[in-house]
Amino acid sequence: MTTAAATEAAVVLAVLDSTMATGLSDQDVLRLRRQYGPNAVSSHQARLLPVLWHQVRSPLLLLLVAAATASYFVGQRSDALIIGVIVALSVGLGFVNEYRAEKAAEALHDQIRHESTVIRDGRASAVDVAELVPGDIIELHLGDIVPADVRLLETTGLTCDESVLTGESLPVDKNTASVAPGTALADLTGCALMGTVVNAGSGRAVVVTTGARTEFGKIAAGLSGHQLETEFQRGLRRFSMLLVYVAGTLTTSIFVINVVLHKPIMDALLFSLAIAVGITPQLLPAVVSSSLAAGSRRMSQHKVLVKRLVCIEDLGNIDVLFTDKTGTLTAGRVEYTRAAPASGCTDADLLRSGLLCTESTVQDGQAVGGNPLDRALSTSPAVAAQQAALADYTRLGLVPFDHERNMVSVLVRDRAGVLTLITKGAPERVLDRCLDVPADARAALDAEFAAGNRVIAVATRQASEARPPVAGDEYGLKLAGYLVFLDPPKADAADALHRLATLGIAVKVITGDNPAVAVKVCHDLRLTDGAALTGVQLATMDDDALAAAIATTTVFARVSPEDKARIVRVQRRSGGGVAFLGDGVNDALALHAADVGISVDSATDVAKDAADVILLEKDLDVLADGVAEGRRIFANTIKYVLMGTSSNFGNMFSAAGASVFLSFLPMLPSQILLNNLLYDTSQLAIPTDHVDEEQLRRPSHWDIAFIRRFMIFFGPLSSVFDFITFGIMLWVFNASAGEFRSGWFVESLATQTLVIFAIRTRRIPFFRSHPSLPLVLAALGVVAVGSALPASPLAQTLGFEPLPIAFFAALVAMIFAYLALIELGKRIFYRVARTDVAPRRDARRHFLRRRAARFSHATRDVHGRRHHRNAHTTIREGLKP
Repeated sequence: MTTAAATEAAVVLAVLDSTMATGLSDQDVLRLRRQYGPNAVSSHQARLLPVLWHQVRSPLLLLLVAAATASYFVGQRSDALIIGVIVALSVGLGFVNEYRAEKAAEALHDQIRHESTVIRDGRASAVDVAELVPGDIIELHLGDIVPADVRLLETTGLTCDESVLTGESLPVDKNTASVAPGTALADLTGCALMGTVVNAGSGRAVVVTTGARTEFGKIAAGLSGHQLETEFQRGLRRFSMLLVYVAGTLTTSIFVINVVLHKPIMDALLFSLAIAVGITPQLLPAVVSSSLAAGSRRMSQHKVLVKRLVCIEDLGNIDVLFTDKTGTLTAGRVEYTRAAPASGCTDADLLRSGLLCTESTVQDGQAVGGNPLDRALSTSPAVAAQQAALADYTRLGLVPFDHERNMVSVLVRDRAGVLTLITKGAPERVLDRCLDVPADARAALDAEFAAGNRVIAVATRQASEARPPVAGDEYGLKLAGYLVFLDPPKADAADALHRLATLGIAVKVITGDNPAVAVKVCHDLRLTDGAALTGVQLATMDDDALAAAIATTTVFARVSPEDKARIVRVQRRSGGGVAFLGDGVNDALALHAADVGISVDSATDVAKDAADVILLEKDLDVLADGVAEGRRIFANTIKYVLMGTSSNFGNMFSAAGASVFLSFLPMLPSQILLNNLLYDTSQLAIPTDHVDEEQLRRPSHWDIAFIRRFMIFFGPLSSVFDFITFGIMLWVFNASAGEFRSGWFVESLATQTLVIFAIRTRRIPFFRSHPSLPLVLAALGVVAVGSALPASPLAQTLGFEPLPIAFFAALVAMIFAYLALIELGKRIFYRVARTDVAPRRDARRHFLRRRAARFSHATRDVHGRRHHRNAHTTIREGLKP
């Protein structure tokens, strides 16, 4: 890029065999795509080996395999083989489920598209950024994320935010002039670099470098291949480490005690390691992956896409939603209704001025670029009568819209050579630049706002010089009138707002629109009867005063992008999860500031890039579906976690205690692993389970202190019944070692599996809370298999002996007594239980990851075949300064 920046733009075009007017041909694009591949800095693809490695990388698992291998060579071959088979089955089970989740994430990634306006064969069209090749001519507009390293050909007030590359917070002015050879990256004013954001103005450029060879691609290549942890992942990791510490302590103690008691060292080692594997949540990743993958499929059906599966839980964690008005509370189909000319101006003159003053262009009857109001105006039926008159004007220059001025201006010349500056924008801003605005014009504006209409003011003045206009020329204007647009409230918005309220989510509206318009819409939807807080009022408040105001305010109007971000940041200080829903350039700061940024598929590049969640339909009801799904997934994940910290932990603790006073191992290592495998298999049905309504009414988050208290409280309850089983087997049935192991194997598997029906809900199970059918069948099926094993042909191989009928009668009684005790324990525990507030994530690192993720995709070649390489291109060797 330093070479391209030091080269005249015309020379760069010539070397790349492209032209500014027509761009590349379709044949050239196909050839270059074959040569260079897609414009991506990384590929997102489900791969077998990394997923398999995730399953086998556990140090405890590897140590167990090593110990089993050693026991094989010292003569204990049958036990070693059984352990090996069980470990292989366990790994295979986790592998299949995690790989399916990876495939779901890959499909999800393919659905999220980022597009750029490209000139090919002389026609402007929206093209996926991954399909860009060197020589493509692209257009850059306010809010676009530059899709590749490009050489600028035309600029109009263009500035770019390059902080993602340079760390410099101030926007950089851009132009088309070449720079001196060897100029530093931050000073390449004639180029725009991948990943930077168009902060103001517009431009046209030629693509020079794509993919991993871009400046951004080089930085992205140096990032860790793993995404940053979300709170959900961090909670999983902290929980896993809690159990690993417990398992390490228990394993070491068991091994030392058994060696001191002169038991065989190899048996003691295998037994200790099997206990450790039994405690560690070996299939937790598979259960979580299954939940998230199934959830992503359901959410996709409800038109909600998450950029990463683990973002689903973050979505469920919100309790305050800030949203814009257009398309969420209103229909989002802005329609031009009429012109309201000022004195001395006609409807036709006003409409013609409004059509001339625009950033959009019309291609085959479709508006390309510009904002929704411009597109609504240019495609309205009233335009047909103005087509001939519009042909009489030539546009000489443009001052693009920005969110500081809230206006756009053009300089036009008619056939008689008369120069006219036309300004169009927010009425308050335009009127401030007009001379002699009559009182009735202001009254008419207030009436339109009170009716809930959207209004754009148009003003003009004659110009004396045929030069490109600048923002400083917007003065001394004469009001031409108002263009009135209609965007009525959605028919189902009130119901969606009520549904969000039942989910415990407070909805607050942040809009750049007029306060009267925003309050009128919210009043019609029964959202608020209060007044709006404006950006001017916000400027007089410190953060403490603003925090108090947010609690009692529903509508924030005429606010700047910085105001939106400040409101979100201040609300986050109060605790809880904060989401922001927006689709415009001016929403990007707030999207980044929120715990969960939400945008829509039709949003601007910078808004989609800043978001964690993409809605395929801008609808609050769709968002409510996503929130409920996020909470359902988290609730089901916690069920597995609480299972592992209660009955499973209690059983393993019992095994450790029994090994101290018994002359034989209470359960063989292979039996412990088999018990764990069967138990985990039943838990794979947890993602299908129903969730109680009260669990969906409020957000939840990881609380390791709560989980630790749960483990300490319920673990010993499980051990109580294990020791009762020990007493029954030894003193009632006078069991041999084989019968003892068989009896405890069946009892421990039954209690730790069936307790899911009590732990899954705070209600009375079955009577007030019904589990899903797959969960019931899985749990009962596993208990049936475990009970049948001691009498099966595999019994001798697995070290089991048949059990007397009387044992099963005692087993049924113990199961009912155990579940009753758990119910009693639930009432005591939840009466005093409390939860802690989850910590906040690192917003800066999260922002960098989101930008890098934009330029990754599941790569395919031009024939649709996937390939793994990181695609990149660079400028041809023939280009010299």
